[in-house]
Amino acid sequence: MAQNRNGYGRDRYGSDRFADRRFGDGRFDYGSRERRDRASARAARGGGSRRGRGGSGAGGSASDGALMSRRTLVKGLLGAASFAGVFKLSQHQIFYHDVNMERLEARRIANSTLHAKRGTLYDRNGNVLAASEECSNIALNTYNIEDKKKVASALVKHLGVEKSFANDRVNEETTWTYVARKVDQDVADALMEEGLAGIEFEQTVKRVYPYGQLASQVLGVVNTDNEGISGLELQYEQDLQGENGWIVRERGADGSYIAGGAYEKQAAVDGDDLVLTLDINIQREAEEALAEAVANSGAYHGSIIVTDPTSGEIFAACSYPTYNQADLSTARTEDMNLRVVTDAYEPGSVFKALVSGMAIDLGVADVDTTFDVPPVVLAGDDEVTDVDDRDYAMTMTLREIMRRSSNTGMILVGEKVGADNFAEYLDRYEIGHASGIDFPGENTGIVRSRDEYDGASVAAMSFGQSVSVAPVELTRAISAISNKGIMTTPHFLMAKKGVKVDWSAHDKQVLSEETATKVADMMLTVVDEGTGELGQVEGYEVSGKTGTGQRASETGGYELGKYLASFMGFAPTKDPKVQVYVTLDGTGYTSVAAAQPFATVMGAALQALGVKPTR
Repeated sequence: MAQNRNGYGRDRYGSDRFADRRFGDGRFDYGSRERRDRASARAARGGGSRRGRGGSGAGGSASDGALMSRRTLVKGLLGAASFAGVFKLSQHQIFYHDVNMERLEARRIANSTLHAKRGTLYDRNGNVLAASEECSNIALNTYNIEDKKKVASALVKHLGVEKSFANDRVNEETTWTYVARKVDQDVADALMEEGLAGIEFEQTVKRVYPYGQLASQVLGVVNTDNEGISGLELQYEQDLQGENGWIVRERGADGSYIAGGAYEKQAAVDGDDLVLTLDINIQREAEEALAEAVANSGAYHGSIIVTDPTSGEIFAACSYPTYNQADLSTARTEDMNLRVVTDAYEPGSVFKALVSGMAIDLGVADVDTTFDVPPVVLAGDDEVTDVDDRDYAMTMTLREIMRRSSNTGMILVGEKVGADNFAEYLDRYEIGHASGIDFPGENTGIVRSRDEYDGASVAAMSFGQSVSVAPVELTRAISAISNKGIMTTPHFLMAKKGVKVDWSAHDKQVLSEETATKVADMMLTVVDEGTGELGQVEGYEVSGKTGTGQRASETGGYELGKYLASFMGFAPTKDPKVQVYVTLDGTGYTSVAAAQPFATVMGAALQALGVKPTR
């Protein structure tokens, strides 16, 4: 800067600026002349210069020190914030680079599942019992919605959702939120025709049951992922489920798919179709007859199983009460159980058929062997009587003991068999063992081993007490009588991939054919002339046995006034094609409550299978 003669100079912009002499501290004073005069006066008084930055004792004021502290604090905070920002940025750029790239790629690429169709379940006559059909999951990409009011109204109209629910969904900030799952395709198509932006449709499949809740306990259900969780849906999950495929598509930042973007697809492989042994017509008759019997008898619940004793094929199986697969919100867990498999009971007098088979097969008794039967027999410390409450002894043949269903007489038969043989034959009949049925949750009951027998064990088991079995287990055991001594395995699967499944490897010879024939003939007498007369079916020879078992109490011992009424039988006697076992749990004391539903179901099954009359 050029200095003029008055001590002022012009700056580079041409204006006169103060640019005078130096003070003693060697700095230029940019203030006025008056300011310089005041500074000189303070210096003369020893007050020091205000230019110092120390405290008052060091030539600086307290306010200057406070200002200095605030500036230092602010600078420190700004520095720390800058460091944190740089550190965070370095983390994302260096340490988390791969993770961030994966997240970015996940947002850019959509991987959708192509659901495999579960295999179809057919009955033995080709009727579809369970199938899969295409449907849609409905979702929203709210960023693409152009008219929230219209979208909400469309959801209410077509999906039947609450208006408040629809409003909540359309006001979310998301690229994907489900509104409804497994919507019928015609409903989804109608919604799609509205042409509203923001509504997304995801193809999937759902399970349908053309006969409604018929055979629901046998078939079972699947979950939202189409995985079997009960019944045959669970039992044959690996065969039915198939293998899901996938599809990869590129999408934009708003979640919508990019036309012409990256695309890759792996087709789904559908599950195997299975043919079941069920006959839907026999199943319907069984369920209707059982519901009526439970209502008429006042039982808590009941069950029926219908089989071909020569092969083990199950024509029908049901429990009552039942449930509806289409509305699981109202289903009770116990009603979803197939009680012929999952529950075990003291079978009562039905068990006498097995004990008679033991005695005849061992040669310790025959059909016409006589017994002096007293009115009361001790089983341990318990007095056992017959239902007729007679107070006198009778001479009875084994046939008569079966016809009358005499408890006291059968105890005498059990004594002839003996404890060791009794235990051996129980094992032959596989009482206390799994039946081998292709169904989940089998109850194997409670059976004492030989070393657990006490003085009352054989006597009590001879007329069906002190032993607990599931109906399917007893069904298998009785097939040794109805099938000429050969025990077959009850099963539901008939064919897979078009090939019939062979179950004969599970067959087991338990009794001689001669023994089985004699017991079957005694059971014919029971139905023709004895306690099982209500089990008769016009035009057919029917072999059967009634049962009245005591019901175990939850507090121990037996429940007073409540029993298990049952009826086991097969027809025709000489060449059985159908075997039926009915149980009613929680009836009053009666040996015939289960006979009527037995006769109804047996007659329907013989007709459905085209079995010719034998009388």
